[in-house]
Amino acid sequence: MDAVGIEILPSSAEIIRVRESLVRTDKQRVAAGMDKFSKKRSWENAGKSVPFPHVRITRGAFPEEAERLLGRYLYEVERIKDNTFRQVLRFAAMCILESISFTRKDGQYLRWDSRSGRRAGGKPFNKGPIPAFTEAISAKLVQIARDLAGESDLFGTLPRTVNEGSVSLLVGSCLDILPTLRTSSFDGIVTSPPYCNRYDYTRTYALELAMLGVDEQGFRDLRQSLLTCTVENRAKSGLENRFPKPIFEQAVAAFDSQELLGHILEYLDACRENGSLNNTGIPRMVRNYFLEMTLVIAECARVLKPGAPLVMVNDNVRYQGANISVDLVMSALAERVGYDVEVIWVLPRGKGNSSQQMGEHGREELRKCVYVWRSKGQPASQPARRLASVRSGLQPV
Repeated sequence: MDAVGIEILPSSAEIIRVRESLVRTDKQRVAAGMDKFSKKRSWENAGKSVPFPHVRITRGAFPEEAERLLGRYLYEVERIKDNTFRQVLRFAAMCILESISFTRKDGQYLRWDSRSGRRAGGKPFNKGPIPAFTEAISAKLVQIARDLAGESDLFGTLPRTVNEGSVSLLVGSCLDILPTLRTSSFDGIVTSPPYCNRYDYTRTYALELAMLGVDEQGFRDLRQSLLTCTVENRAKSGLENRFPKPIFEQAVAAFDSQELLGHILEYLDACRENGSLNNTGIPRMVRNYFLEMTLVIAECARVLKPGAPLVMVNDNVRYQGANISVDLVMSALAERVGYDVEVIWVLPRGKGNSSQQMGEHGREELRKCVYVWRSKGQPASQPARRLASVRSGLQPV
């Protein structure tokens, strides 16, 4: 299948670019070159370095020796003339940044090992053994070389009976890109959007973003450009100018008429007023999350062919004891903006709440779901429903 991907996060876009470059090159040649580069270990020799482009949030992330060798490695990579080879070697370094650092991705933020000298929170955190740079990069180069050499099906080395599809990557916000796509031009959409869970991906992927050259202003701009999912997101201005007028008005009308969501927002606003919320930005975040997502799914309905599916992965959330049924609210909104809801698949095991939520309001499992909606126009495909049931083992809600 030919595919079009919309991606705003530079680190995720880089993954797609690297894979596309490798799919269409002489993989055996690149694998042999990586094996040779790994064994030579030129980065261990004395020489010039490329300083890691730290921003405030990443300073002190690496042990001194690891950062020194990382700089030497990046310099040696920059000397390579072959674009694809140079790109995949830089990518290998991006893959190990977390493992050689004092940090670990932990939901809403980077958690810092106490050995960094940078404390966050009251309880000291130790992530365990931190591999040396040469150990980590050599293992990653060998892994990638083996994949390229055909030791896995990651790059489609098994015999094919059909032509391979192309991937077109569109880098930017879906709020800007979706309105530029042709009406009724897609056979399906699969998406896992940000959840309404306060996760700030610019912090989670800070090391990778910094390595790719995102500076302090770039971090601030990127954080505000993402779909609203964190309390630091401000309301986006000019949304009415980004979308066709009928789509914008349809989405806003659907949002305004959603009764359950309205009650949830009233409750959160009241909690903000009485001071019971641990962050006053939560009501704004929830409100803008659902408004922006309604605009997105309305535009997706426009670009889908009649009867084509939209498959979305999303989680329910809980704030101040209020369970927000994202699955039911989003599906009700979908029905208002041009879909038939075919099924909502629920993972057999949901997710828990934060320790603060459980302490105040008790433990209650929240649903993790896959929604299947179809653009209105033709009946849902029953075989597709059976396939989803067999392959996922999920239960419909």
